Amino acid sequence: MIYIIALLASLIFLVVGIVKFKIHPFFVLLLAAIGYGFITGMGAELIIDSINSGFGGILGKIGLIILFGVTIGTILEKSGGAMVIATRILNLIGEKSIHLAMMLTGYILSIPIFADSALLMMNPLNKVLSKKSGISYAGTTAALAMGLTASHVMVPPTPGPIAAAGILGANLGDVILWGLLISSLSLIPCYLYAKKIASKINIPIILEPIANPGKKPALWKSLLAIVVPLALILLKSVMDYPELNMQPSIVKSCISFLGTPVISLLIGVLLALVLPEKLDEKIFSATGWVGESLKVAAPIILITGAGGIFGKMLQNSGIADIITEGFTGLEIGLFFPFFLAACLKTTQGSSTVALITTASIVAPLMTSLGLNEPFLQAMTVLAIGAGSSVASHVNDSFFWVLTQLTGMNVKQGYQVQTAGTFIFGTTAMVIIYIITKLIY
Repeated sequence: MIYIIALLASLIFLVVGIVKFKIHPFFVLLLAAIGYGFITGMGAELIIDSINSGFGGILGKIGLIILFGVTIGTILEKSGGAMVIATRILNLIGEKSIHLAMMLTGYILSIPIFADSALLMMNPLNKVLSKKSGISYAGTTAALAMGLTASHVMVPPTPGPIAAAGILGANLGDVILWGLLISSLSLIPCYLYAKKIASKINIPIILEPIANPGKKPALWKSLLAIVVPLALILLKSVMDYPELNMQPSIVKSCISFLGTPVISLLIGVLLALVLPEKLDEKIFSATGWVGESLKVAAPIILITGAGGIFGKMLQNSGIADIITEGFTGLEIGLFFPFFLAACLKTTQGSSTVALITTASIVAPLMTSLGLNEPFLQAMTVLAIGAGSSVASHVNDSFFWVLTQLTGMNVKQGYQVQTAGTFIFGTTAMVIIYIITKLIY
């Protein structure tokens, strides 16, 4: 019970500290993590190790990605490139379809790209489109976030689902086919939630002033910084696809390097520099566009790192083992991997960790759970994916990237991201159960 009590106390401390006392989320997350460690009896050395590895681990993966993504966004906004793209998109889809456009775009981008990276790249366009059309920024952000989440947890070649499929021996083609169908259907209530409920939340939209409003860059130039990095990442994902069995070569090595998110986004930053009319200190100095990008990115990076500390502290405390033991002996078929993944996601924050950990735990139990048929193996992967989206909150780095990037407070983050992921995950599990009953 001490682990559950410590977790609840930490979460209460987080919410009260941030919402009521307005303490910066970085320090609240850090103190909550340390407090949880001591309450659960973790040694001082393990607590320090959790702080260092949690902070360094998460920032080693997405710290530079956040910085480069914010830099691309800042240059796109200030140069007028984002407005050029937004105007063209509005002309193509119409102002009434922005929620659907954001959701579908996020869904497609998050298949080859980590959701955090895709959110950072899409947010400037989302913000400008919302402002230009007079639609709630919270509603369009909810639609974008749910689209990103859906494919992130259920559609290979995203790392989590593809790893879970490999661990469970599921046919990858089946996982992709059923994953596309189930995740798409599960987004229907999310779309309604984003458009009808999340849209009632008011988030001010503050756009960076365009340096030269009368002179806007060409559309093709504006798209370079977005399309080229995405194309490189997608190409790397395709080349790494296991069933293609591509042999090592200079071309593959080159694309693998360029398609790594941190390198492709750095290329995006360089390509964004074709947008300003002149490259001078207004662009590169500490007070220029690049300097402003660092100021915007710094708190996002720090808070994301603190979230990583909290998640690592939970992992190192052994709470996952306790949760697993609590499920032992419960013969509930596909609901076992779903609930286990949901508990792991909620307690430690990472969907990918929840996917891989749950798959590893469930793998030796597949026969006893009656899930060893090929179709049920694929359904098990998707049930784990559904559970690993329930529910994104304060110990999830994506939660902090989304809230800090958009200017949401924690309460609004719960209303947009946490509620949205809960709707998606539970809907997906219901659909999986119905399909399984119809076929088996």
